[in-house]
Amino acid sequence: MTPGHGSTVDGVLRRSARRTPARVAVEYRDRTWTYEELDEAVSRAASVLLGEGLAPGDRVGAYGHNSDAYLIAFLACARAGLVHVPVNQNLTGEDLAYIVRQSGSALVLTDPDLAGRLPAGTRTLALRDADDSLLARLPATPAYDGPEPRSEDLVQLLYTSGTTALPKGAMMTHRALVHEYLSAITALDLSAGDRPAHSLPLYHSAQLHVFLLPYLAVGATNIVLDAPDGDLLFDLIETDRVDSLFAPPTVWIGLANRPDFATRDLSGLRKAYYGASIMPVPVLERLRERLPKLGFYNCFGQSEIGPLATVLAPDEHKGRLDSCGRQVLFVDARVVDENGKDVPDGTAGEIVYRSPQLCEGYWDKPEETAAAFRDGWFHSGDLAVRDAHGYFTIVDRVKDVINSGGVLVASRQVEDVLYTHDAVAEAAVIGLPDEKWIEVITAVVVPRGEVTEEELVAHAREHLPHFKAPKRVLFVPELPRNASGKILKRELRERFGS
Repeated sequence: MTPGHGSTVDGVLRRSARRTPARVAVEYRDRTWTYEELDEAVSRAASVLLGEGLAPGDRVGAYGHNSDAYLIAFLACARAGLVHVPVNQNLTGEDLAYIVRQSGSALVLTDPDLAGRLPAGTRTLALRDADDSLLARLPATPAYDGPEPRSEDLVQLLYTSGTTALPKGAMMTHRALVHEYLSAITALDLSAGDRPAHSLPLYHSAQLHVFLLPYLAVGATNIVLDAPDGDLLFDLIETDRVDSLFAPPTVWIGLANRPDFATRDLSGLRKAYYGASIMPVPVLERLRERLPKLGFYNCFGQSEIGPLATVLAPDEHKGRLDSCGRQVLFVDARVVDENGKDVPDGTAGEIVYRSPQLCEGYWDKPEETAAAFRDGWFHSGDLAVRDAHGYFTIVDRVKDVINSGGVLVASRQVEDVLYTHDAVAEAAVIGLPDEKWIEVITAVVVPRGEVTEEELVAHAREHLPHFKAPKRVLFVPELPRNASGKILKRELRERFGS
């Protein structure tokens, strides 16, 4: 395949800049970039990076907060043929050093307040707010006009969330991400007239690749926020500056639990997207009751597929609130048993994918790549059920299914029941080692009011067979989560398993 055909991540912006140069592309704090200005900034930033002695194919870490500079740096890496490595800005110590080391990053783009956390000897360039920052160099740097990368070139190492093991760097090509952008645009009804806010971390694939880049592709005006601040989000919605919002369930739960959720005028919000972890059905029911005209979209997938695999659209929610929808445009999905054979509809099995959106494997991990990519399909590790109409419901992570007395119990079913109790703010159900039961079903609960272990066990037994009800309830002030809002059940098992 010859270079220059335009199926590249940076080509998405280049085309929008030619189509609507004067339209505002990005707002961040007090800075505004038109599509033409953003495109030129990306070309200048590409020159800055190559001026650091980097060569196409080199990995460039990105360890920074949300900002316009973060977005420009990602697109500049794409334009210069570099491989972007987004790093969770909450990582420290060995967790941080592992990704920098394992990726082989030749340079790490960072914010000044984070630079001191990086391993000694790490070569850095500030993204902003420093004399040697990327943004400060743009006006004096000529725009890059070198060769375009090829669509099959790597553009990003997208590290998995590490909920069950050490993170793995999914090798994403330009071609994979461009396919995923088109899947997102069509499945999520993204349009130039939408007014989206992007408040989740941009190093996370859902915010960057399911929303911000697809919205740049269609020519929308994007407001980038530092964080999902409820006061600011409600103000933006009330003043009609924002009508589209993506957030994981943990953020939607937080917004729904705010005292002013019932009184603020949120009628201007038209599209509500949720994903990155399973939304408890009772929480979704409360949100839909409060905002009946709001269109909810359930977005499901994982890092290895860009990350969007299935979507449940607003008109598909009735009668299937626990479903993650049907596969998107460029994704083929099946539900299989342990031998890779299709299981009948209505039967739980592992969901597997085949798609041009898929990664090329895991960076420098041939054994893990071989284990995940078998017989032409990617094995997700998610336990799912498909119905006769093609809708998928995620039951659990395969590794999170609990073996209690020889009977397999899905943690999600127990969690949904616990969420129906008024005193439960959040809940995670895990299996802990037990001599009698193999694993004892244990609920880890963040309480919202006064409640006892006995009350919650009795509540669960009212709605579940006794063998599925938790035998233990542990109370904690908060649940451990990764940056995308996924509960780290691995940490809970390690903390309470001894």
